Amino acid sequence: MSHYPEPQGPGDFYPDPHTASDDPFGQQAPPGGPSNAGVAPQDPGAAQTGGWQAPPDYRPVPAGGQPLTMIGDIAVYQHEVVTPAGRFPIKGTTWTATDMSQVHETLPTYAVVLTIVFVWFCLLGLLFLLMKERSVQGYVQVTVHGSGMFHSTMVPAHSAATFPQVMQQVNYARSLAAMA
Repeated sequence: MSHYPEPQGPGDFYPDPHTASDDPFGQQAPPGGPSNAGVAPQDPGAAQTGGWQAPPDYRPVPAGGQPLTMIGDIAVYQHEVVTPAGRFPIKGTTWTATDMSQVHETLPTYAVVLTIVFVWFCLLGLLFLLMKERSVQGYVQVTVHGSGMFHSTMVPAHSAATFPQVMQQVNYARSLAAMA
């Protein structure tokens, strides 16, 4: 199917500007036919919507519906756990979380500048040396194993509240595993 209108006759003002042998990229067609000959044949009765076409064995949403929680790349459903390595039942799974983040406290540059500027005024400028900046770096590692499978994921720690939040999700997954 071409996006150009079909010519209606010899006086048509919108003829197809490309001939069948005209290739805009200067590539030769494979011996089997046009440049899309390697694509798997589709059902001619099925409506094509364009864009990405899923392979026939693709399962986008598991039978459990939407995930109850996501911990990194681990999706937790009511009765199963889905990881990039595969899916397995949630019953009997063991969950662990390890805080591998670090909190760094530094003296900001502007505090040193303010101390130098205001040190001459009744020594109040020295109070600027009490200012601290906290930054959190690192990851929270979450592992799940059960039914002969093991998966580990690293959740980036952006603040000091990251580990309690991940622990809350892990405890929720543990409660789902206990109820299953």
